[in-house]
Amino acid sequence: MSEIGTGLQNATGIRSAIARAGYAFVEASDMRTALARFGTLADWATFAESWNDLDVDTYMGDGGRYRRRRFGVYAAGRQGAIVRGPHQPHYQGLDYNTLNGGIERWFKPIADEIGEGASMRTILEYCRALFSKLAPDAARWHAEVHQFRIEAKPGQNGKPTPEGMHRDGVDYVLVLLVTRRNIRSGTTTVHDLDRRALGSFTLTDPLDAALVDDRRCFHGVTPVEPENPALPAYRDVLVVTFRKQPAA
Repeated sequence: MSEIGTGLQNATGIRSAIARAGYAFVEASDMRTALARFGTLADWATFAESWNDLDVDTYMGDGGRYRRRRFGVYAAGRQGAIVRGPHQPHYQGLDYNTLNGGIERWFKPIADEIGEGASMRTILEYCRALFSKLAPDAARWHAEVHQFRIEAKPGQNGKPTPEGMHRDGVDYVLVLLVTRRNIRSGTTTVHDLDRRALGSFTLTDPLDAALVDDRRCFHGVTPVEPENPALPAYRDVLVVTFRKQPAA
């Protein structure tokens, strides 16, 4: 299958790929260049280290204990400050998440120093700029931010998307790789609304990214397994979703 976005060199190329195909795969070097227009990643080491302090997701409908996470929400206009909101539950309807949807899920909040740090702020500013150009009618955004660690153990694969091929019920999604340690697979696949395959790729290096128009595409990630069963194995990603809100 094709990879839309490999080797994109600028924001216009990334935006054009999403507008044309509904998604883009952006390699780390290009993502770093794109993010640099909106701030710095000066605290990246601390940012990445924070994935070592996530709680086990106890809401898994399959009974698995392979996913750890933290969660936060933000509000953004087209301009001005992006403001972190009060902590709240994450909710997805069963139409979008048949495994874990239909209930309020309370997760530990993203730590203040991470949620207000340089890396997070840069990523959020980038997302607002990109998604606002893709949706010029959007006056306000509701953003949700998820820190995910998927762990793989001998005899127990980790499932980045246990609900399978899905949509998130938002407008746009960013999946940004933070760390990949001692795992195989974890291939992202993208399908159109008729579930016809559009492309596949694997996030392998920190800052490799997938950007998806959730209104137009399903996406999923294949399970991960340890390369060396004797060592810790996990996949850390930051997932950012943006959903249009009615004008104030």
